Amino acid sequence: MTTDSSTSHPSEKSLPDLGTLSVAAVQDGLQSGRFTAEALTKACLAQIAALNGHYNAIIFENEAALETAREIDRRLAAGEKLGPLAGVPVVVKDPMDMQGIPTTAGWRMLYSKAGGVDLIPERDSPVVARMRAADAVILGKTNVPILSWTGTHANDSWAGPTINPAIEDRAPGGSSAGTAAAVATHMCVLGLAEETGGSIQNPASAQGLVGIKPTIGLVPNAGVVPLSGNRDVVGPIARTVRDAALGLDVLAGFTTEDPKTLAAVDKIPEDGYAAGLSKDGLKGKRLGLYGPGWRKDALSEEAARLYERAKAELKELGADLVEDPFAGTDFATLRQITPGTPFFDGRGLESIPYDMTLYLRRLGENAALKTWEEFVEATKAEDPFAKGAILGFLKELPDFLAAVKSPATPPAMPEFTALKRRYLQLIDQVFAEHDLDALVYPQMLQELPGLHSGDAILETTVGELNIAGLPGITVPAGYYASGAPFELIFLGKQWGEPDLIQSAYAYEQGTAHRKPAI
Repeated sequence: MTTDSSTSHPSEKSLPDLGTLSVAAVQDGLQSGRFTAEALTKACLAQIAALNGHYNAIIFENEAALETAREIDRRLAAGEKLGPLAGVPVVVKDPMDMQGIPTTAGWRMLYSKAGGVDLIPERDSPVVARMRAADAVILGKTNVPILSWTGTHANDSWAGPTINPAIEDRAPGGSSAGTAAAVATHMCVLGLAEETGGSIQNPASAQGLVGIKPTIGLVPNAGVVPLSGNRDVVGPIARTVRDAALGLDVLAGFTTEDPKTLAAVDKIPEDGYAAGLSKDGLKGKRLGLYGPGWRKDALSEEAARLYERAKAELKELGADLVEDPFAGTDFATLRQITPGTPFFDGRGLESIPYDMTLYLRRLGENAALKTWEEFVEATKAEDPFAKGAILGFLKELPDFLAAVKSPATPPAMPEFTALKRRYLQLIDQVFAEHDLDALVYPQMLQELPGLHSGDAILETTVGELNIAGLPGITVPAGYYASGAPFELIFLGKQWGEPDLIQSAYAYEQGTAHRKPAI
């Protein structure tokens, strides 16, 4: 979307094409005076008005967006110091609390206009507060499936399904479906996503984008409707690796609201995750490849061919590849598909009664629901935990029933902690034995299922990555014959984000596979 300079205000005459807009382009445009934050925000709002009715990415627009942009312009003109994302258009996943805007988690039972109750937070979640402090312009909140329960789609949301801009008859990935679609359709530059079981990597890969799933504890998760305090983590989705890294710079770091982030205080690079990115970032890197030692599931014939091409590209870019480094270990035996799910290891979600108790407590004294018991009572007409319901599989997990009986008591979860310990031990062992810098896998076993097929996305790392709490970054790596995106995921040891981002950037720059979705 380019403004006609013959008729536009001078501040709008050089407004860039939204499809190529980046964080750096916003910074440069504002500082040089080529355009204003207000003009850019108006362009994004016009893009939303033109496209959101079809793609259904954004479910609540932020009425204060233009006011925020004008204030950024005023401060810039006054010579005041601005944040690192000043003027950058951003969207926020619905389950992340944003003061004064309903948090519905995609569920009609949590939205008064759809027949439920409203959860109106009195304050922002830390990740939203950090975006505001960075002077980003938050455009709105994005669509998700009910309680973010699936990594495949948002079909059951009260707002209706999100459409995949990359290939409209296929699943958009979930649960951060709307965030990815807003980024892919150029409504914004950055999107906030969150993962418990694929909800960053799946939609990013499904829509030909970059998604960073951080190490558990790097980014605070307070003020986000939980599935698991042991697995949930917020991360960015963007069109480029550099933009995603700049988003992570703002999100990462300690807050007393989420004590596990204390572990990250010495793990964040002082000059940021985007510093020193190089096209040579893969030279000499030793990368482990997907194989039955990691997981017995085989790639489809076409996915295998695309992976072979990607491996040749990685070699050309200077990487040393190690075939199936987990062969000979018991790693692949650790994964268990939870009964009642098609392809999901749900261990670690047993703590949801306690996690939800903490979330509701944070909403404030005027919240419509304040306790787990009130939450259950208000939503009993569509009990998601009933047998056969979307979260009914939780009853198969060892500590869930005990957690329900005493939701204010932190569950011990000894089986989950033992499993996480074993995963981390094996990761350390294999990385040491093979002198690995990272792993690089196809993010999915096969191409995307149909939008309304009822089939799940079959990924390669969900469960292992989430239970172990490891970082991963997805990057476009081509397309299937159908036009569905094919992506790689670079994954590594805890706190390995800097190296993974370097590798993903070098691959992105060396191959330039991504094509704009619209």
